[in-house]
Amino acid sequence: MKAQSLWQFMLEQQDKLFTQIGQHLGLTFLSLVFAILIGVPLGILISRKRKFAAIILGFVGVLQTVPSIALLGFLIPILGIGAIPAIVALFIYALLPIIRNTFTGITGVASSIVEAAKAMGMTTWQLLLKVELPLAMPVIVAGVRTAAVINVGVATLASFVAAGGLGEFIFGGISLNNSNMILAGAIPAALLAILLDKGIALIQYSLAHIRSRQTYIILGIFAAVCILSMLYMGTKSNDSQIKAGFTPEFMGRQDGDLGLRSSYGLQVNPLVVSDAIMYKAAYEKDLDLISGYSTDGRIKAYDLFVLTDDKKIFPPYFAAPIIKTATLQKFPKLEETMNLLADKFNDSVMTDLNYRADFLKQTPEHIAKDFLLHNNLYKPPGSGGTGTIRVGSKIFAEQYILAAIYKMLIEGHTDYKVDTKTGLGGTKICFDALMSDAIDCYVEYTGTGLLVLLKPNQQVLESVSKNPSDTYNYVNDEFQKLYGIMWLRPLGFNNAYALMMRRSQARELHIETISDLKKYY
Repeated sequence: MKAQSLWQFMLEQQDKLFTQIGQHLGLTFLSLVFAILIGVPLGILISRKRKFAAIILGFVGVLQTVPSIALLGFLIPILGIGAIPAIVALFIYALLPIIRNTFTGITGVASSIVEAAKAMGMTTWQLLLKVELPLAMPVIVAGVRTAAVINVGVATLASFVAAGGLGEFIFGGISLNNSNMILAGAIPAALLAILLDKGIALIQYSLAHIRSRQTYIILGIFAAVCILSMLYMGTKSNDSQIKAGFTPEFMGRQDGDLGLRSSYGLQVNPLVVSDAIMYKAAYEKDLDLISGYSTDGRIKAYDLFVLTDDKKIFPPYFAAPIIKTATLQKFPKLEETMNLLADKFNDSVMTDLNYRADFLKQTPEHIAKDFLLHNNLYKPPGSGGTGTIRVGSKIFAEQYILAAIYKMLIEGHTDYKVDTKTGLGGTKICFDALMSDAIDCYVEYTGTGLLVLLKPNQQVLESVSKNPSDTYNYVNDEFQKLYGIMWLRPLGFNNAYALMMRRSQARELHIETISDLKKYY
């Protein structure tokens, strides 16, 4: 089957792409307008009261250094999910260049010009409006342009809080190993940054060189684009009694939203949200139906009910470490040592370990040591003088725990040292890191290996996804042939995709299976 080109993908997804572009522009424009309305007056104020300049610039500078994901995480408990926390975060990131450039532009006006204006009898307001602001305007607009470009980039993270935007394609593509999807989000985002920068530059030029009527026309066009893009932000709505939120990865998978549409006939039209916040969003009633993972500890923590997959669209997702055969040859004790964990887990054991991390806030190292002690596998680390194994992990609690367990296991049972590379993001990042020798191994799931990395045709998919052994044997054989990568023995638990709701709501609506959702969509 011929691979789909980027252009074909964008044509196929054009409705979704235009919606995301509109949402992206809306987030950027709204935050930028608020930042201008607050930042320019603040810049003027500290140019007059310079003793406050260091305090205010220092404060917004500190806010600028807070990682965007962390800032969104701080805002969610206060503002919930959706566009509002995203706009507030973007507003904060836009403040520094606008305030600083306003302050710099006004204080940079030559003192001789200021003195001459005062000598002519100008009041303070006349001096500001007729002398200082016009002369400082190039510097102020440069700050606005910088803020706009920053916001276009940061706005891609809005998808983590169900605010839409081009980040939905970017992060979905990273999770699904789909380069076309990544580029469909990244290229428009880059073009938006360039066009926005040039558009603001054109407005600046028109203010300085073009007659007032033409200036108003340009400003009117700019305002119309702002309004239209803001209206686009509201196009993703869910009028159902059950408000759904799915991860970017789940949206693009056959055993995800695509499967719900084709097998169950469900047109859910969910918000797209990060798995880091979707469980709590369900618990706090911001969402009613979410895509989750069957061994996630937050199911227990938030008393969620997992719906029965009565049409079996979710294949087996048994966990097992994957590693290059060349690495096993280089480190002869490694395979035997890592296989000590084979069948030491089951679904309830892994759920409990995840619960301790997600809800009890125990560290992965503490959980790992307890697990190894309980299974009589813990040994103090050796000298670590015969080589280093780099163990990777994706960016959720279960993977952090498993990476910590393997680190302690390998260092205790061999003379190898282990360097963990945690938080590598989705499947594509981890697998690419393994292929490029940036890491030596990580834990993968048979269903992910089958659907995301191998992508077999429908006939093969149906034949090998009937039971866990067939799925494991197929992915192991194909990985060895195609990539020189071996799947070690499975750990024993099946972390499959699942749909879940608050237990009380599921009971109230008499929903037990995914098919029961049909009457609400």
